[in-house]
Amino acid sequence: MIIPDWLMSFATIDISVWEKVARTIAVYLAIAVLFRVAGKRLLSQMNSLDLVVILLLANVVQNAIIGPDNSVLGGLVGAAVLIGFNAVLDRIAESGPRLRRLLIGKPTELITNGRLDARALARMGVSPHELDVALRRQGAAAIGDVQRAQIQPGGGILVDLKSGDQPATRDDLVAAVVALTELVRSAKPAGHGTSTS
Repeated sequence: MIIPDWLMSFATIDISVWEKVARTIAVYLAIAVLFRVAGKRLLSQMNSLDLVVILLLANVVQNAIIGPDNSVLGGLVGAAVLIGFNAVLDRIAESGPRLRRLLIGKPTELITNGRLDARALARMGVSPHELDVALRRQGAAAIGDVQRAQIQPGGGILVDLKSGDQPATRDDLVAAVVALTELVRSAKPAGHGTSTS
């Protein structure tokens, strides 16, 4: 049986599998370091300029991963290495707090007890407007309402409101209704509501 040339080109890798694996891992680690250096903001608080960087970055490193190889099998090998290596690093990161801090990073405090850390905000590249939007989305009307706000390693801003400024939950409302009902019952006079003839 003769295999057509176009089908053979799908399965013929122009560089060795080990070189493909090494290129993929090297580019993965380099991009991971670049993201750590670029800061947490780039990961979630992206503006249109950041999106352009991400899109171009994918195109720039493509040739570094695939080399002169354009085969389908080579692309699948690269994809499998990326997914597998990422899964391994995720497991390593979860094996202990030190490794997690090294590989993923740690949260950065932006607000503590209603006080803004302007240096941390500038260091993380978060504008006051972006912080304000994040606070309002999580129920804070002002910085003074916030017990703590952190930018997480993934770029999200996590807000803990002060106890008096937290929105009421359904359980809070049910407890308040029960307490009011008991208060009303205990306040009624003993003979109230009975008729005498």
